[in-house]
Parts: sequence; structure tokens; C-alpha cells
Amino acid sequence: MTNSSRYHIPTALLQPLWLRSRESLEDDGLIYDPVAAAACSQCYLKPDCLSGNVTERQLLHATLTLQCDRQVQQFLRRHPNGWIINVGAGLDTRFYRLDNGRCRWFELDTDENLLWRERLFHRSERYTMRPGSVTDLSWLKSLPAMNNAPVMLLCDQALLQCSGSELVHFVQRIGCHFSQIEVCLVVAGDRCGSAIATRMGAGDYRHGYKDPVRQVLNWLPWAELISSHSPLDHDCTRWRSWQRWIAKIPSLKYRLTPVLVHFRL
Repeated sequence: MTNSSRYHIPTALLQPLWLRSRESLEDDGLIYDPVAAAACSQCYLKPDCLSGNVTERQLLHATLTLQCDRQVQQFLRRHPNGWIINVGAGLDTRFYRLDNGRCRWFELDTDENLLWRERLFHRSERYTMRPGSVTDLSWLKSLPAMNNAPVMLLCDQALLQCSGSELVHFVQRIGCHFSQIEVCLVVAGDRCGSAIATRMGAGDYRHGYKDPVRQVLNWLPWAELISSHSPLDHDCTRWRSWQRWIAKIPSLKYRLTPVLVHFRL
């Protein structure tokens, strides 16, 4: 297939898909994503995707993806007929990796991104795409009645491009709209822009907090923390050298990378 006949997907949208595709080819890969690999075979890889420390970005992205996957899997084990709301989905393939044959899934993103999803991924009767984003929350009013079904809202890394004011607005709107829901968010630590964090695969995020977990709970005092996860918590030989280093300064573990915050309302 020539470059002219391939899809020219925006780099910011393509790169996470490509990183998961690369991770799937590793002998000790953290995730296996054949859907991403198949989709990437149809896409033209732009030079921007190859710039910088790709190996480290791949490991960080794969670790955060795996940690989010595990929270969704545990939710679906407890609630096989549950609903998943994936905000800022981009080209996420989590539905295809984790589908249990019974859950209902909503993918929310901008119209342009949803158009790319339609081109690259097949449809399912339990899988619905809707326009919406982390900054335009009008989708909250258009959600169907869920009849007290268990719901998990997931925002895997899309919030990293939100400013602090946009992030607090998103979290508080979610907290006020749902009376009962589980929420998984990936939020950046305040040292993600440092040179050492860049070497670990962190990017240029628009917010950062010294204690991301406490910050989120401060915005929603009635929320109950279920768990929190740093990529450095993950038992993986590829993280080993960084884990030995951070053991000397444990206070930095939740500040140098994005972290996952899982709570319930």
C-alpha cells in the first residue's frame, strides 16, 4: 500500500494507537492490541510519531493503558452488564480488548475523531459513538436513561491536555451530574515537565499537581478513593532501573509521571 492510498491521521490522534501497536510486538509487552496493529497498517506514519524518546513514551503509555484496563476489567467482573463511558476516546481500542459480550459502551469524542473511528474500527450493537469531549460537556444531558445500571466513566490520558481550570470543571461537573458512578482519570504530576520525567516518557502536559490523588479528592470531598496507581508501581523489568532510583526519593513517585485515580461517588 502506497503512502498516497493510506489514511493520513493527525499525529496526536495516531501516536497512541501506534505506541500500542509497537508494544504488542514486544516479547515482554504489557498489552496485546491486534486491533491497533491492524489499524496502523492502514495509516501513514508521520515523522512526528518517530521523534523523541519513543521507547520510553511507549512504555509509559502502555503501562497507563494496562492500569486503566485492569480497573475496567475488575468493574466488569463485578458488573458484567455495566456501562462504560469513555470520554476523549481518540483511537482507543479498549472495547475490543475487554468486551465481555454483555457490557454497553459509549465512546465520546469530537466529530472529526469519531469519523476516524468509523473508518478504522468495526461497529457493535453494544458500542455507541457520541459527540462530546472533556471540555464540551453537553453530552451529559444526552446520555440515555441507564435505569440504575452500574456505570464507570473512564478518561484515559485525554485530560492531560486540559488546563487546571478545565480539569477541575470536568471533575466537578461529573461529580454533580452522577449520583452513583465509578470514575477512572489519568492526571499529571507537577514534575512531569522536568528533564528526568522526559527521560521516563512524560510529555508536555497542561497541568500538574504535587499530589494528584489528593487534589482530585479535594475537588469532590464526598468521593471515596478506590485506588491510585503510578506507572512506577507496576512490576515490570523495564521499569526496574527507575524504580530503584525513585526508591531513594519516594516523594517523587506520583509527581514525575501521570497517575491513575480511581474513585466512586
